[in-house]
Amino acid sequence: MPYTVAGIDIHKKVLMVVVAIAGEEAVDPAGEAIEFECRRFGTGAAERNHLVGWLRERNVTEVVMESTAQYWKPVWLDLEPHFAKLHLAQAHSNRAPKGRKSDFRDGKRLTRRLLADELILSFVPDAEQRLWRTVTRGKHQLIRERVRLQSQLEALLEEARIKLSSVISDLLGVSGRRILQAMADGETVPERLAELGDDRLQCSKEELVDALNGSLEPIHRQLLRLYMERLHLLDQQIDKLDLMTAAALKQHQDAVIRVAEIPGFGVDSAQQLIAEMGVDAGAFQSAGNFTSWAGLCPGSEESAEQNHSSRSAKGNRFVRRILTQAAQAAVKKKGSYFQTLFRRFLPRLHYNGAIWAIAHRLGRLVWKILHDGVSYIEQGQETNPAAKKRRAQKMVQALRKLGYAVALTPIPDPARG
Repeated sequence: MPYTVAGIDIHKKVLMVVVAIAGEEAVDPAGEAIEFECRRFGTGAAERNHLVGWLRERNVTEVVMESTAQYWKPVWLDLEPHFAKLHLAQAHSNRAPKGRKSDFRDGKRLTRRLLADELILSFVPDAEQRLWRTVTRGKHQLIRERVRLQSQLEALLEEARIKLSSVISDLLGVSGRRILQAMADGETVPERLAELGDDRLQCSKEELVDALNGSLEPIHRQLLRLYMERLHLLDQQIDKLDLMTAAALKQHQDAVIRVAEIPGFGVDSAQQLIAEMGVDAGAFQSAGNFTSWAGLCPGSEESAEQNHSSRSAKGNRFVRRILTQAAQAAVKKKGSYFQTLFRRFLPRLHYNGAIWAIAHRLGRLVWKILHDGVSYIEQGQETNPAAKKRRAQKMVQALRKLGYAVALTPIPDPARG
């Protein structure tokens, strides 16, 4: 029986489809095909339905497409129910020689390289996990917008000669927001604004009054009012996305809790990581396979038996960000295994290299916990029981706030019999 493969070169308004008919399923490494059939389709709903029917008429067994921006998603969703073997290839692995590029040539090259196993394929999770990713990544984008808004607020205050961010640690903390809101509402007297600051601020009242002694013009006040309204809207949307994520992952709360117990992680980072890699990490055969996909392994640039660069591949930027942030938090936890490991790596690898190595270890640990269904056991120095209790209470409070049902159950120490 002939083995039929389809390659789709995806654009915003057009789909260039090539069907390659190979002689048999076990083709030679060169991926030589007997025959190519090419056709152009639009990207509208009717045209995509015609594409599905056309491919089924030709008994296509396997479909591969390029990951062009976000335009591949509608095509993937239409093909997913009808084809068991559906692949998403990274565009750079199908790069054409200069001067020899055309749309149908790209589609033919896709099929040949797929048959020859020369494409770099992307991991596309199931529909439910893709929805988790949409929510968690959406929240991350809102947090980035909030950080950008904070920078704009600080720039506006500097232009008005108000040095509020120089005397308080968090411009958008409780005290900072009270003062900013009062300024937006028309208050101009520095002494009255300073009274809105909390007594626990590190600066004195005199320093706060001096920092607030500026000149806020009417246009500055209008901009400040707009910024504060946008800040309030962003906070509301972030809270809603938190609840949406918790509701989506509520049936997997055991996995969330087990990941959140790892030093450097919390409930939020655990939810984001599970949304990226899955509840049981079943898509990854080993811990090394997962860390390689995340881009946390040393790279290889070997020529003439010499490795000229060990720079890591790009990998999944969302997972790399989560694990790197978790690593920076884990090495600060007193008495933890990762703090000891970080201090051992630091003289040889320096700070960035040591953090990268800790992120790699955390990635392997997370895979083990999710894949094997085990819990984290601290192997570092004995920590303060009071600190353990505070961390447990803080985690329980965060989980209950998101709607999880949590009960603390002590685990007996096997070393003590």
